[in-house]
Amino acid sequence: MAQLIADRRDVDFVLFEQMDIEKLAHTKQFKEFNKKTVTMTVTEARNFAIKEILPTNTEGDREGCVFEDGKVKVPVSFKRIFRLLGEGGWIATIDDPAVGGQGMPTVVANACAEYFCGANCAFMIYPGIAHGAGKLIETFGTEKQKVLFLDKMYSGKWGGSMFLTEPQAGSDVGALTTSAIENPDGTYTITGSKIFITGAEQDLTENIIHPVLARIEGAPNGTKGISLFIVPKIWVNNDGSLGDLNDVRCDGIEEKLGIHGSATCSVTLGASGKCRGLLLGEKNKGMRAMFHMMNEARLLVGMQGLALASSAYLYAVEYAKQRLQGKHLLKMSDLEAPQVPIINHPDIRRMLMWMKAHVSGMRSLNYYVGLCFDKVLTSENDVDKSRWQGLIELLTPIVKAYCADKSFEVCTQAVQVYGGYGYTREYPVEQLLRDSKICSIYEGSNGIQAMDLLARKLGMANGKNFMNLLSEIKKTTSQAKKINDLAPVAAEVEDAVDQLAECALFLGQNAMSNKVLTAFSFAYPFLEIMGDVVLSWMLLWRAAVAYPELKKRLASAEKDDIIRENSEAAFYDGQIRLARYYAFSILPLSMGRIKNIKHFDGSAVEMAEASF
Repeated sequence: MAQLIADRRDVDFVLFEQMDIEKLAHTKQFKEFNKKTVTMTVTEARNFAIKEILPTNTEGDREGCVFEDGKVKVPVSFKRIFRLLGEGGWIATIDDPAVGGQGMPTVVANACAEYFCGANCAFMIYPGIAHGAGKLIETFGTEKQKVLFLDKMYSGKWGGSMFLTEPQAGSDVGALTTSAIENPDGTYTITGSKIFITGAEQDLTENIIHPVLARIEGAPNGTKGISLFIVPKIWVNNDGSLGDLNDVRCDGIEEKLGIHGSATCSVTLGASGKCRGLLLGEKNKGMRAMFHMMNEARLLVGMQGLALASSAYLYAVEYAKQRLQGKHLLKMSDLEAPQVPIINHPDIRRMLMWMKAHVSGMRSLNYYVGLCFDKVLTSENDVDKSRWQGLIELLTPIVKAYCADKSFEVCTQAVQVYGGYGYTREYPVEQLLRDSKICSIYEGSNGIQAMDLLARKLGMANGKNFMNLLSEIKKTTSQAKKINDLAPVAAEVEDAVDQLAECALFLGQNAMSNKVLTAFSFAYPFLEIMGDVVLSWMLLWRAAVAYPELKKRLASAEKDDIIRENSEAAFYDGQIRLARYYAFSILPLSMGRIKNIKHFDGSAVEMAEASF
C-alpha cells in the first residue's frame, strides 16, 4: 500500500541525486540536515502518512462534513490525526525553531508534504491553511500578536483560514464590500460576508484564527484600499486566555464534487454588530500581505496536484500488472494463447508512460522550487538571493496551474486504465479524479495564473527572471549534449527553449499593443507550453544524472538482461527513456501550439457574443 502514495526510490533520487541536497548540510542554516537526518525525516513522514493518514482517506470522503446549527463537524477520524500531526511538529516544518518550527529545508518539507497530501488531500488542507494564516502573523504581525497566536497555530492547537472571496466579487478582490471601523481601543468592528472559505468552521481545534480582508471606512476603492485583520473565532485576551465568542457566523457549507472532508463555508461577519478584529500589518496594505499567504497556498496546490497524480499513477500501474484481459498482440491468432496482464498492451503502456513522465517531471519541478527557497536563505550575496527569488516568482504560476491540470489528466488516464472499474467507487482512482479537479480552480484559477504569468511574471526585473530560467535550462542541455545517447534529446529541449523565448517576446509585445485582448486569449496556451518546456528540462536533467549510474551497472553486453534483473539499472534506464519519450512525443505538440500562437488568430475575442 505504501508505494501507492509516492515512489520512495524516485523521491530519494530527486532529493539526493538530482537536487544534490546534501550540499545544504554545508550551510549554517541547514547544518543539521545531513543525508541521514533527511532520510530519517522523510521515512517518518512516509510512515505517518501510510499508517495514520491514509486509512482516513476513503472514510473521510464518504462521511464528509456535516453542518448543524452553525457548527461544522468534520469526519471523526480527522481529529486524532490532526492532533498527532501538530504534536509531531509537522505543521511548521520549515519555520524557525524560535517560533516553534523545525527549521527544515523547504525541499525536504516538500517531500514530506507529498506523502501527506497523497494520503489524504482533503485532510491536509486544514493544517496547510492553519500554517498559511500563522505565517501571515509571523511575517506581518506585531510582537504581541506573535506571542498571542503563533505557538498555538503552529502546534495545531488552533486552526486558521483565509477570508478573501465574496459573493459579488469572486476573483475580483478589489470589489469586496466587507468593512472595518476603528474602535477607541484600537480594535476594529468588521462587517461583511465571505464565501468559499476553507476551514472557516470546524471541530478540530478549540479556536480558529481568521485573516480577513476588509476596507477601512474612508479607504480608497479597489485593491489599494484593502487592509488585513486578525479575526479570531473566540476572542483572545491579552494574557492569551480565551474570551467571548466572536460575532463570526457560519451560514452553511458547500456540497462539492470532491475533497468532501474539507469544509468549504459561507460566513457572515458582524451579523449582530459585534465582530472584532485586529489590524495585521499596515493600513491599506492588506493585499500585499495576503499575496504572501496566497503564494504559499498556490505552491501547496501544486504539491496537491503532484501527490494526487502520483497516487493515481501508482494505482494504475499496480492494476495494469494484475488485471488479466486479452491475448498478447503478437499472439492474437493463437487460439491457445493465455490472457496477459493489460500492461502488455501497447495502448496501456502509452497511457502509463504519459502518466509517469508527467508525475516524474512534476515531482522534480515542485522539489526544485523548494530548493530555490533554500537557496534564497543560504545565498551569501544579494545577487544570488535575487536570482533564486526571481525563479520562485516566475515558476509559481507554472507550479500551481500546470501541475493542477496535469494532475487531473493523470487521474483521468488512471480511470481509463481501470476501465469500467475505475468509474466505480470500489477503486480509489474515482476519488482521486474528483479530488484533483479543485486544484485548477481554487487559490486563483488557472486562467488567472496564466494572466499573471503574461502580464507580470515574464516582465519582472525587466525580463531577467525569465532569462535566468532559460539560462538554467541551457546549462542542463549543454551538459547533456556531451553524452552521445542524450545529445538528440538535449537538442530537442534546446530548440524548444529557443522557440519558447521567441514566443514569449512575440506575445509580450502584442500584450502591450492594441491587440491586447487577442494576446491574453493565448495566455493559458503559453503557460501550458512553458510548463511543457520546464518539464522537458526536469526530465533531461534526471537523465543526465542517471546516465553515468546506468553505465556503471552495465558491466556486460547483455543490457536487457541486466535491466530485467537489476532494479537499480531498470530505474536509471527508465529516467533516460522518460526524457526521450517526452522530447520526441510531448514537446513536438508544444511546438505546434507555439505555431498556433504565432498565427495570432483573434476569432475567440472578435466573435460577437450572440454567435456563442
